[in-house]
Order: sequence, then C-alpha cells, then structure tokens
Amino acid sequence: MNATNLRIALAQSNFILGDLQGNVLKIIASAKLSQDGGANVLVTPELSLTGYPPEDLLLREAFLHAVNDALDHLRQELAQFKDLFVVVGHPKRKMIDGQNRLFNQATVFCNGALVTSYSKQFLPNTQVFDEVRYFSSGTDACVFEVHGIQLGLLICEDAWHSAPAIQAKQAGAQVLLIPNASPFHLEKNPAAP
Repeated sequence: MNATNLRIALAQSNFILGDLQGNVLKIIASAKLSQDGGANVLVTPELSLTGYPPEDLLLREAFLHAVNDALDHLRQELAQFKDLFVVVGHPKRKMIDGQNRLFNQATVFCNGALVTSYSKQFLPNTQVFDEVRYFSSGTDACVFEVHGIQLGLLICEDAWHSAPAIQAKQAGAQVLLIPNASPFHLEKNPAAP
C-alpha cells in the first residue's frame, strides 16, 4: 500500500463538553462508519473525549478519573473494528521528573490495544485559548505505521510551528495527521455578505 491508497476518515461530530459517555458513543459510531467506508484510520478532533475546551473541568480529580475510565472503555469497544486505527483526543496525567503533569494528548488505538500517544507541544494562550493554564507541553515526536506508511501526529497549534513537523519527519513520518478543535465564540462564523 502507498499513501494514495491509504483511506483516512475524519470524525466531525459535535463532541459535547463534559459528556464523556455521549462522546464515546459518537467515536464508536464514527468508527463504524469509517470501517464500513473502507477507512484504515479514523481521526477524531483534539480533546474529542471531553469536548473542547474542558478548561476548569481539568482541575477536578474526579473528572480526570472519569476520563481515564471512559478512555479505557472506548479502547475496549474499538476492538470490534478490526485493523482500524483510531486517533482519540483526551487529557492525560503523567508523572514527569517526579511531578504529576497534565497533557493535551492524542492516543492511537487499534484492535483494542494502545498503539502510541502524542502530547501537544505548543499550547495556545491568546484570545479564547487558555491551554497554558491547564496543560504541560510535550516534547517527543510520535510516528506509527499503517500498512507500511509512517504517520506522524501533531495537535492543532503544533502545525503553526515548524519544529514539531520537522521532528516528526526526522522520526520517519511520511504523512502528518493533525487533529484540532476550537472553542465556540460569538461571531466566529459570520454570515457571508
């Protein structure tokens, strides 16, 4: 298989802020549609599991535990879609240098297994964005193989900076997948004249 034969589906659903169970069901429904349509990869938006932006929900330990439970449940449910790689956006707490840090992450699942994960490197902190308040920056490239093609992951703001793409290319990426999301605000999508 080459890149021209690789089929990538995008889950462009309305992922509701804080509705973990509902968002899991939307991802599963998108996986079914993607597999039925012959896709090899499904990409869900940035923080699709929680909705974007989860903001102060991320300060609640109970919410983060619920996110972990929902993510594990989703991983198990995605096992039914044989050989479909699913990229899921979610927050993830990790211990780094003795500190418990939170990352804006994209995880790849296939056949009920976690394939790899990527943590967003560039965190926007302008206008309606306030990610620096909640998240730590990732540092590592993420590349995974689908049918002989090396796919790299970036998340949203990373694509506005050259370093993450260069890092992914140096790690072997041939194609970049870039899930993103953006918060709603008034007059975001004004009517055309």
